[in-house]
Amino acid sequence: MEEKSYKEYLNHITTFIFDVDGVLTDGTVHVTASGDMLRAMNIKDGYALKTAIDMGYNVCVISGGSNEGVRLRLKGLGITDIYLGAHNKIEQLDDYFNKKDVKSENALYMGDDIPDYPVMKGIGLPCCPQDAVPEIKSISKYVSHKKGGKGAVRDVIEQVLKVQGKWSGNFNAKYD
Repeated sequence: MEEKSYKEYLNHITTFIFDVDGVLTDGTVHVTASGDMLRAMNIKDGYALKTAIDMGYNVCVISGGSNEGVRLRLKGLGITDIYLGAHNKIEQLDDYFNKKDVKSENALYMGDDIPDYPVMKGIGLPCCPQDAVPEIKSISKYVSHKKGGKGAVRDVIEQVLKVQGKWSGNFNAKYD
């Protein structure tokens, strides 16, 4: 049987789900003298997330990390479904799917490391940044040409919205 191109899945995506560290960030954590852990997020990824929400897509974040600064940033973009401190991502994914009545074939999940593996095995469109670990790349139907925290999130959102005819014409969206 011939393997489908990842582009054949894009028309059916209604839901975007992302990991944080290594996907929305480059995976680097700066530790301050007081023990705070600082991460950097790409503003272009933020714009794409906000655009997807404004267009009516479901957007969810599931992360093993539990940084409140990350939660504030995501909430500021309009993301309301945020699961931080997720040690079993499948439980959070199942909860989210039940709450939003989402089918896995309509969901895109972008992860980059081993904790994302079980979730990605059961998702409609598993994706990863260019710098994901080999195990994740091997199960991804799409590997972005962008690295984590460097536009990989924007890349997949923009592709879905373009295929569905929803990307252009949104240049007046409100964005912080």
